[in-house]
Amino acid sequence: MTLTDPLDAKGPLGTAAPAPPAVPTGSPTPVFVSLKLALLRNGLRQSSGRRAAYLTSLVMAMLFAVLQLLGLVLLRGTNHVDALVTLLTAVLALGWAVMPLFFPGGDETLDPTRLVMLPLRPRSLITALLVSSLIGIGPLFTLTLVAGSAIAVAHGAAAAVAGVVAVVLTVLVCVALARAVATANTRLLTSRKGRDMAVLSGLFVAIGAQFVNLGAQQLGGENGLSVLEPASAVLRWVPPAAAVDAVQGVSDGAYGVAAAQFALTVAALALLMWWWRGTLTHLMTTPDASTIQAAAPRERRSSGAADTPDASGPFARLLPSGRTGTVLLRTLRYAVRDPKTKSAWVTSLGVGLLLPFITAAQGNGSIYWACWASGMLGMLMYNQFGQDTSAFWMVAQTISSPRDAYLELRGRALALLLVAVVYVAVAVLGCAAVLKNWPAAPEALGIALALLGSMLATGALTSVLAPYSIPQDSGYKNVVPAQAGIAWLSILGGIIVGSVLCAPVLGLTIWLHVSGTHGLLWVVFPLGAAYGAAIAETGLRVAAPRVAARLPEILAAVSKG
Repeated sequence: MTLTDPLDAKGPLGTAAPAPPAVPTGSPTPVFVSLKLALLRNGLRQSSGRRAAYLTSLVMAMLFAVLQLLGLVLLRGTNHVDALVTLLTAVLALGWAVMPLFFPGGDETLDPTRLVMLPLRPRSLITALLVSSLIGIGPLFTLTLVAGSAIAVAHGAAAAVAGVVAVVLTVLVCVALARAVATANTRLLTSRKGRDMAVLSGLFVAIGAQFVNLGAQQLGGENGLSVLEPASAVLRWVPPAAAVDAVQGVSDGAYGVAAAQFALTVAALALLMWWWRGTLTHLMTTPDASTIQAAAPRERRSSGAADTPDASGPFARLLPSGRTGTVLLRTLRYAVRDPKTKSAWVTSLGVGLLLPFITAAQGNGSIYWACWASGMLGMLMYNQFGQDTSAFWMVAQTISSPRDAYLELRGRALALLLVAVVYVAVAVLGCAAVLKNWPAAPEALGIALALLGSMLATGALTSVLAPYSIPQDSGYKNVVPAQAGIAWLSILGGIIVGSVLCAPVLGLTIWLHVSGTHGLLWVVFPLGAAYGAAIAETGLRVAAPRVAARLPEILAAVSKG
């Protein structure tokens, strides 16, 4: 048996200590690439649903990219095609810059704080992250689109070589831009405020899609692609659009301008890498609130009662007393604080105003399109108890009679009306101003308010008759898979019945128009408002006894997620 000396830096007594194992000093890039592939592979193995969703996204994204590629190739040699590809590249880079802010949970590798404990220097780390970030649907989509842009403007061997350089530089700038933005905002994106900010993504995507639609209509006019020249004249010097525009410069023989554009793009890439390295170093060496002991100032600790929000503030004192006011305040707080509820509110408010004004701006709108505002806000009344998820059991404990159920539903409806009435009025008056059709505003407002009341009535009933659970573990799912049919039945059935319920007001409006009594159209406004209030109250009173009778079934249905 060989003895060793634990206090001596040697091996067995009388022999030299064995050499320590060699520490690998090579580049970590291959390791990060293999880790990215492993994460992707293991994620697809988790479930068939996730695998199907990924493959569907891949097929749809690549189909769109290939169609865009073919379209750009067909535009090769067309006048002003250089302006189109320059603008397209700039929009693509903008998308890479803002997507990490809207979808921080889309890629877990965007969070560099997971790498804090690794013994890596910032330079080697950002290189490895940049290369591994080139793996995915987004970079492949970008590569295809930029390649089509380069093909559309490349003429000659020199331009082809410049096109290859432009494609590489553009993809690298886009990926580096996304990484730098994500790293600079990591603390924000991983906080509650960051998750709340992601709620706005749906609204911005919807608005952006409508502006793209308007732009496409302008391109189809008599001016064609020439309408893009003013914007292209500015964006051709903004990286990475400058690199793609440089290919057109090489095709035209403007080698000096093209070289300056390439140099500008390379400088932008270097600047992004420098910024990324600085923010990454600061992020990985600076402690955050989770590692610093919270120590409040003495004066704040001594006045702890003053820091506690007053539940009976000025706004609360304006609300009705009793259970109705309590439920109203609770519902509004959910709309501000709960991410799922906030997402529904933001989407409804945005789309409800977006559709009427976009159609008006396109020249084929009508003031009656403002009823979209009533429909979108009225849908928030649907599945009221499912919005509470499993916490509804606390509300259920306080409902022991139809009277309690009625007050609960009335408080929720009043919270919605507090916003919806003003919102619908703004939508109608805004459409009247855009369309310059002020005489039709009273009748349109009356129909919109009648529709709003009908939606509140049907929403209260479907919340009782067809409740369903809203999962909280996903930011993009609004119903558990087993209850999708119930959700569709609730929403579509409620919309159809709600539209039928407001038929009397709509019929009155049509009759006044047909009979030629246009001077009495103003009565549609007060009659529509009164009818909407009456039908909403009727719906609440019809639904209340059913809530009290079916409370266990409702609780079981909304707690399945």
